[in-house]
Amino acid sequence: MRFLRQTASIAAKDLRSELRTKDSLNAAGSFALVIIVLFSFMLDPTETQTVYELSGGLLWLVFAFAGALILNRSFARELPNDCLDMLVASPVSSSALFLGKATANFTLLLVVELVCLPVFGGMYNLSRWSTHLGPLLGVVVLGTWGVTVIGTMFSAITVNLRLRELMLPILVYPIMIPCLMAAMKLSTVLISGEAITGDDWIWLRLLIGFDIIFTSLSLLTVDFVLVS
Repeated sequence: MRFLRQTASIAAKDLRSELRTKDSLNAAGSFALVIIVLFSFMLDPTETQTVYELSGGLLWLVFAFAGALILNRSFARELPNDCLDMLVASPVSSSALFLGKATANFTLLLVVELVCLPVFGGMYNLSRWSTHLGPLLGVVVLGTWGVTVIGTMFSAITVNLRLRELMLPILVYPIMIPCLMAAMKLSTVLISGEAITGDDWIWLRLLIGFDIIFTSLSLLTVDFVLVS
């Protein structure tokens, strides 16, 4: 119970801090919408089948790029006045600190994604994307958590680097490949108006396994990362 209270306190602190300035939300949201518009110039809206085949990949590229702007601020906002050192030295456990920040990042990124989804569907004239809206949102949640866990952990690793804005994407994106591949494949199927069947379940199991494995690894190693 104490662990959950600590996690909720850290998440609430980060969310309040972001809502005061909205720096990350505005930057990530604007960037995501600009990418959606730019990609729309590349595709011919009359080639419906091609648009549906590329929809999952385009959608998660937008989410991944926008997520980097949010994730990069995870621990950087604590740097002024040595707030991060004081937070690490506080009675809050490292696992609760990490999970609270990951929860706040997950919430912020999910808000951006939920805004982008209807814009994406309207911009690319995807009339079938709402047929399996529930499963699609489930895939978005699972994929977003995987992206968030990895991004938050590497945000802690790179927080003291001078070029952390550059290093974070370089380190994170290669590790995200299994998660993004699974999310892209499943999203493409669901946006096309089809159900998850047959071999598609392998991608769903991969996505769930990725979330479980990297969440567990992050919780086990975060104490070493923060102290070092």
